[in-house]
Formats: sequence, structure tokens, C-alpha cells
Amino acid sequence: MRASEELMRAAVESDELFGETLYRIIREDLNLNAAAFAEEAGIPLSTIYKIRSGNRAPNIKTVRQIIATVRKYESSKGDFIAIIAARMVLETITETKRKIDGRLITVKEYSASSIEEAIIAAANAERDGAKALVCAPIISRTVEKIVSIPVITIVPRESINDAIELAVRKSL
Repeated sequence: MRASEELMRAAVESDELFGETLYRIIREDLNLNAAAFAEEAGIPLSTIYKIRSGNRAPNIKTVRQIIATVRKYESSKGDFIAIIAARMVLETITETKRKIDGRLITVKEYSASSIEEAIIAAANAERDGAKALVCAPIISRTVEKIVSIPVITIVPRESINDAIELAVRKSL
């Protein structure tokens, strides 16, 4: 069930359920905080808090604004950027959703431990609807030849320097 539909059902059932559902959707589905959501919806932050705590029953205008804002995010929810990397690199990614230029973008991870797996992951990501790929330089040139979406190359400057320093320390 879509988040907007879930909110409408909760609004019909009870004010308490609406507040709880709204809070969960803002935090988990939209990956926002209450202040960011309130600003996006054009609703005072205090109103969001009062609805969440059950101290205020939202009026129909406020419910419409909330639903419209959630729908706006739902319409961009299908947009995702694929990142192809080794599992240990993917485990360092802390955000799977990011707000960029006013759009909520999902980062979808594709694990690969060989060049062959990375090529397959690139084809799968494009088939799944990725808007672009992010991958290591060792594979980016090949992937660019087989997919029609933008391919962005990771340039790990800091991690390379850290690895060199670690190699020196371990070799002494």
C-alpha cells in the first residue's frame, strides 16, 4: 500500500492513528525529519508536532497538504541511482535515500566481487530502472559500452592515500 493511501485510511480511522502513521512515514518512508517535511508541506512545524502527539485533530486543508506532499515524494520514489561495489564498500553507505535538488532519490546497492559480476549488476540495474550508475574506474569504461544510462566513476582519493599509509605501516 502506498504511503498516501495508508495516511488516508489512518485519517478516517482516528486522529491518533493518523498522527502515528504520519510520523512513521516521514521518518521511515520519506527519510525526513519533521522540520523538513513541515517546510516542504507549507505547514507550521508546531502543527506537525501537535498532530503527532494527538493534541490536535488536523483540519481537511492540513490533511490535503500532508497527502499532497507525501504524493510528491511517492512520484519520485521510483527514481534511483545504482551503486556497484564490493560488499565491504556498500556496508559503508549510511543513507539509502537522499534529497537532491528537491527530489527524493534512492541509492540502490548492487554487490559485485568480480568484473563479470559488476557487468551483470550494471545490466540488471539498468533493467530495474536505475537513472544512473556509480561504479569503480576498473569497470566504468566497460559498463559505459553496455548501458544507455549515465555512468559515474568513483574516484577514491582519500581511501587510496589511507591504504598506502596502512601498507607502509604494516610493511615496517
